Amino acid sequence: MILLKSKKEIDFIRESNQLVAETLQLVKSNVKPGISTGELDKIAEDYILSNNAKPAFKGYSQAGSIDFPGTICSSVEEEVVHGIPGDRILREGEIISVDVGVLKNGFYGDAAITIAVGEISEDRKFLMKITEESLHKAIEQAIAGNRIGDISAAVQKHVEENGFSIVRELCGHGVGKYLHEDPQVSNFGKPGTGALVKNGMTIAIEPMVNMGKRHIKVAPDGWTVYASDRKPSAHFEHTIAIIDNKPEILSIC
Repeated sequence: MILLKSKKEIDFIRESNQLVAETLQLVKSNVKPGISTGELDKIAEDYILSNNAKPAFKGYSQAGSIDFPGTICSSVEEEVVHGIPGDRILREGEIISVDVGVLKNGFYGDAAITIAVGEISEDRKFLMKITEESLHKAIEQAIAGNRIGDISAAVQKHVEENGFSIVRELCGHGVGKYLHEDPQVSNFGKPGTGALVKNGMTIAIEPMVNMGKRHIKVAPDGWTVYASDRKPSAHFEHTIAIIDNKPEILSIC
């Protein structure tokens, strides 16, 4: 069931997402060769807690795996999403996707960015560019009267026209009183299909794009998803609200 939000509820969701955006920018400013993903995790957690909020991912459970131990998901190079922060040291030329969620005043925020570690190759820059562009093309389709499939198709079209692959097993989702709500927002599909986009919807759109093939595997830790061919992957995500028939990005500074 898709839960439509009141103006007051959207204001709470906006506040949570503002904190997510601030946290992502703080982490981004600390990404450099030689820092560990665990250090980035502590920076994020300290900032979230100092703003009277809770990390949404820490302790999150899913069947068949340990409760997620980190505040951020830190996914490096071929890791698509859900990388567990720890002792891994970032190296010059890598890319890292950082996903952050918070819970504040009973409502969730959720967003992600991919960050260059020092100087990176041109093909990695292009992967990041196309992935972020596909997110914004999808957001443009999130207008009242369109369908979720219009959002999905916009991602797929831009990504595949530029020679990259969409991860199909994972998707965006509604956000609100729960971290994951209906509807599911796939990154591939047909225009004119799926649930109707309505005022009051709050959804996270999150393209996950592989440089190589679309196929993925899950690491033995039960969380980390990586590209089967071990080529780099990028991930960008915003939470948006449909207000006055148009999308508003909530997770932006």
